[in-house]
Amino acid sequence: MRHARIAIVGGGLGGLHAAALLEERGIQDYVVLEARETFGGRIMSWPDAPDSPTGSAGAEAVAGRFDLGATWFWPALHPNLRQLVNQLGLETFRQHETGDMLVERSMGHAPSRVDGFVSTPPALRLVGGMGTLVEAVRARLPADRLAPGWRVACVRQQGEHIEVRSRNRLGQEALWLVDRVLLAVPPRLAAGTIEFAPALPDALLRRWQACGTWMAPHAKYVAVYDTPFWRGQGLSGEARSAVGPMGEIHDASSETGDAALFGFLGVAAQVWRRMPEAALRAHCRAQFVRLFGDRAARPKAEFLKDWASDPCTAVAADESPDAGHAIPPPATPAEAPWHGRLVGIASEWSPSFSGYVAGAIEAARLGVETLCAPDTTTSILH
Repeated sequence: MRHARIAIVGGGLGGLHAAALLEERGIQDYVVLEARETFGGRIMSWPDAPDSPTGSAGAEAVAGRFDLGATWFWPALHPNLRQLVNQLGLETFRQHETGDMLVERSMGHAPSRVDGFVSTPPALRLVGGMGTLVEAVRARLPADRLAPGWRVACVRQQGEHIEVRSRNRLGQEALWLVDRVLLAVPPRLAAGTIEFAPALPDALLRRWQACGTWMAPHAKYVAVYDTPFWRGQGLSGEARSAVGPMGEIHDASSETGDAALFGFLGVAAQVWRRMPEAALRAHCRAQFVRLFGDRAARPKAEFLKDWASDPCTAVAADESPDAGHAIPPPATPAEAPWHGRLVGIASEWSPSFSGYVAGAIEAARLGVETLCAPDTTTSILH
């Protein structure tokens, strides 16, 4: 049995940022338990993403990194995230939106060109992909506080302490005895994959189960090219389609490397899983050809990331997309025995930016503040 004051369950940006905030407060007695072998959660930049080889093609020929999950942010709307990016010294560039947008209404009609949509305020991306943010935060944390490859299965109260039981891919178990737990995994994933003893209140558990995990129902296809040839046609790279398989498409070119397009599949996960992945990628390439011409038929590399089948992100309920960003459920039970001892800090718990990268930053800050509040019954400072 191992001991720590705080267990952070989940090593995405929220979990790592929470650890960094604890370090700033002089609290170093914590552990970050991450089910994946690597950190980042729903932030994954390819081809350096360790989970990316399956389903990728041509990664060895790629110059630059391309986001398979979270991609951009709005610094004017997300000041705390902007501040963190600046503190870490990360470079940014503006998401390319110059040119016309294409609209594909039916297979029987050619795509229509319409005025492009320019974000106001502008959206920014990170040079090197959003993964550079995760890497920069992680680099400031002691390596011995990070435990990748351990999936938490049970969180059980034992008197004044909490047992956190986890397993690795080999089926080996590890038991941590802690005082507080920060849940840096989505509410629905926590409710569906972790046993809590005593059980969470039924009303709270239903709220967590009803909270859709942002991005979990989606798959994202990325095609990499030597040049952004669509820009020469006066196109922004953005498209909307009622035909599919992709419903929303954007320019994903890197700032200093190769060009790219990406799209979100616009059909339910149950539909695209009926065909082999190679066939689905072929349909995606064919759609790019319809939209951008023959040069789109031969990407130098491509990748399809199915978030709905990622067991560290989604559960069965996530296969059907929600209408929008979830309404944040309560982050901690209102009453004993879990109140203030178990706090949710994944992006979905953010009151201002639920589902966004900025939400992970906000939820982590609020969770750490909850644990450090000057309340003798909950504060980790006592």
